[in-house]
Amino acid sequence: MKPTPIRLRRACAAAAAAGVLIAPAVAGSAYGSAVPQRSAPVSAAPTPTPTSPSTPFPDADSEFVRLTPAVAAQLDAAVREVMRVAQVPGVTVGLWAPGKGSYVRSFGVADKASGAPMTSDLHVRIGSETKTFTVTALLQLVDQGKMSLDDHIGTYVTGVPNGDRITLRELAGMRSGLFNYTLDDDFVKAFEEEPERSFTPQQLLDVAFKHPVLFEPGAEFDYSNTNLILLGLVVEKITGRPLHDVITKDVLGPAGLRRTVFPTSPALPDPYAHGYTDQTASGKVEDSTHWNPSWAWAAGEMVSDLQDLRSWARTLATGTLLKPETQAERLKTTPMDIPGAGYGLGIFNVQGWIGHNGSIPGYEVLPVYLPQALATMVIVLNTDSQYKGQEPSTLFGEAVTSIVSPDHVYPGHKPVAPKAG
Repeated sequence: MKPTPIRLRRACAAAAAAGVLIAPAVAGSAYGSAVPQRSAPVSAAPTPTPTSPSTPFPDADSEFVRLTPAVAAQLDAAVREVMRVAQVPGVTVGLWAPGKGSYVRSFGVADKASGAPMTSDLHVRIGSETKTFTVTALLQLVDQGKMSLDDHIGTYVTGVPNGDRITLRELAGMRSGLFNYTLDDDFVKAFEEEPERSFTPQQLLDVAFKHPVLFEPGAEFDYSNTNLILLGLVVEKITGRPLHDVITKDVLGPAGLRRTVFPTSPALPDPYAHGYTDQTASGKVEDSTHWNPSWAWAAGEMVSDLQDLRSWARTLATGTLLKPETQAERLKTTPMDIPGAGYGLGIFNVQGWIGHNGSIPGYEVLPVYLPQALATMVIVLNTDSQYKGQEPSTLFGEAVTSIVSPDHVYPGHKPVAPKAG
């Protein structure tokens, strides 16, 4: 699944496997973020984490269990096991469902050097979750009658291959056929050698457009951070304002998100968790906290925290910032590469969980909403280093949902049961 984070090479697959991921560092899951990242797709391969029971708790209903002390204890054990297996420094898990209670717990450390604990109030980079804000800003312009989803990108940005045929709808739905710049070998190498370097949107497009188109517009699904760079430029052209200003004033403000920012520098607002990645020139894990996320821009540059992501997950899934007919267009999904998963316009539906994941070197987030139970799940962690080809956020999402929503397991396959002894 490709819609996951924006990880550089790995970040390419946000939709793949339910964790939509983005391309290397420069993108963050369907999945993704600023540095060469995996987009944030969820992986479809079975996970080795011994975290899920074969049967739900007796007090569970078909949608979401009551978050009793016994369930909380089971969640604690599941989260710790994923941390151990995937070597995750720190993670916070939040669950909320009306009538079922809540669960908010932090585990591990936010800073390996100081040993400071992970806490629920820390800012993290959110990678490809940024895509949901960029597309929301675009859809607001649709509501204002300033553009149409069926406009061609060539109307707004010159020099785009097939620009006279690719629609804005196909860009937002990851069906443009344009090459994902974060998969370019030279780009990844340049980023890994100089992660503090700043990139402009045009430089990112220049990388993408060196490559031939992958398929005819609308023919296939292929998660590409390039699509979001173009949509960010469309928002800027129509509004006459910088993208960060549009999102801050027109999306974050009305949504009531006061701890979410679209930064214009590598700085993180206090307090923040340090991030750790193996997307490095040496291949060794390094502290990527202050790497420059400009390479992800409209696809994965933003920063948020647990409570704002909780609020945004519901706002995004229910469409409170958009007209009902526009939200309905957003939620029309086309198949990704795993059963029970589809990608809409900057959003996915994976086994009933609606939202988007995000990954960028050092961080991953998974904020999703289950309408059937009015339930929200948010997972934030301070590494994007994969375990056996899977995003760590996907491993946590699977472990948690196997316990709390056994009929809606993210991303859809059953975890491997632990062996005794």
